[in-house]
Amino acid sequence: MKKVPVVKITTPPQAASLEGLPFEATVAMADVAGAMRDGLLAFSAAAGLVVMRQMLDAELAGIVGAKHAKVPDRVGNWHGTTTGQVVLGGRTVSVERPRGRYVGDRGEIELDTWATFAADDLLRQVVVVRMLAGVATRRHVDVAEPVGPLKQRSLSKSAVSRRFVAATQQALTELLARDLTGLEVAVLMIDGLNVADQMIVVALVITTDGTKIPVGLILGDTENTIVIKDLLADLAARGLRAENGLLAVIDGSKALHAGIVKVFGDQAVIQRCTLHKRRNVAGYLPVDERDPVDKRLALAFAQPDAAKGLKVCRDLAAQLDRTHPDAAASLREGLAEMFTVARLGTPMRLRRTLTNTNCVESMISIIKTSSGRVKNWGDGTMKKRWIAAGMLEAERSFRRVKGHADMPALVTAVHAEVTRRSGVSQGADHAVA
Repeated sequence: MKKVPVVKITTPPQAASLEGLPFEATVAMADVAGAMRDGLLAFSAAAGLVVMRQMLDAELAGIVGAKHAKVPDRVGNWHGTTTGQVVLGGRTVSVERPRGRYVGDRGEIELDTWATFAADDLLRQVVVVRMLAGVATRRHVDVAEPVGPLKQRSLSKSAVSRRFVAATQQALTELLARDLTGLEVAVLMIDGLNVADQMIVVALVITTDGTKIPVGLILGDTENTIVIKDLLADLAARGLRAENGLLAVIDGSKALHAGIVKVFGDQAVIQRCTLHKRRNVAGYLPVDERDPVDKRLALAFAQPDAAKGLKVCRDLAAQLDRTHPDAAASLREGLAEMFTVARLGTPMRLRRTLTNTNCVESMISIIKTSSGRVKNWGDGTMKKRWIAAGMLEAERSFRRVKGHADMPALVTAVHAEVTRRSGVSQGADHAVA
């Protein structure tokens, strides 16, 4: 690994006397005096460019020897200078760099230092961060840091747009190609968001140590079983496994439920979102009756004993039958799966995390915020690029789930449930035979 030279601010005469120090770069005040008037950032940029030039000279000298030195069996020669572009903040700037050529007409000497400073990965990252933060393409020039009197590029609207498209396409490719083979996945969460009248379904997994990871997305007209099945099949093809059991936390979508059962069968233990159930039931009730019913449901879903909580909900549904039969039917639909996590004996703190889809909805909220300024959505590829970029942006702020210390207990309970189901299924097969 190369050592980064230490910068020392000095006067021109002192700078001349310090030549030859192996690990110290010197910056003469005269070289950066103009930039100092533009503030600390411009001064730092100017000093950094001086140091970069000294690093380039040092690397080339290490390959071919010092300038004008008589080196026996020299592999190459200094060959003047040329102009190139390096990345500085959210733009590229033109700088002069040394050239070298190998003897025997073997071509240009490539310098690792130059390749590092000229790489546009950082520039793309800056563009993506600004765009997701809501900075319009035409405003990037206004938010760029002052770097002094340098010739700047890559700040035009078209240049910013091109880099954003390239960066988000790369983000989409990386997200859809993530290898899931080595992940110890305990929980799968899936939800959808509407983008310009098209449904995009996103998937998030939680590993056995409580880490949240975005793993996939798919574009469809609706959140239907075919779309869900194709998304899950893709995750399985990339290595998502459920042999030891998988907890799937979903909203009330029948398509999600059917797709998970179709792909994972009895290996998926399904927990339905209690918050969605409460909102759905409230939607069938008069305004003045919503709060009392919702409070009863909240207490039932928080009941430590799953059997008692389930009984409270069934009793409530029986009462609603007389006055609001549709609300009762909504409450009964998939009711047993509201208590899956509780029935597994999950400790309360982790239980509060996994009885709803807040983890994936939080990610969707960040996606909506980052893409909220888009007015003219293009084709499906553009939508997927923006959503993928938003998912990876959300991942940067992820923390492990609350109650992650209890994840091993959940993993054990899910595995036991899957084993029990397998035994029941095999017993039924023998009975039929």
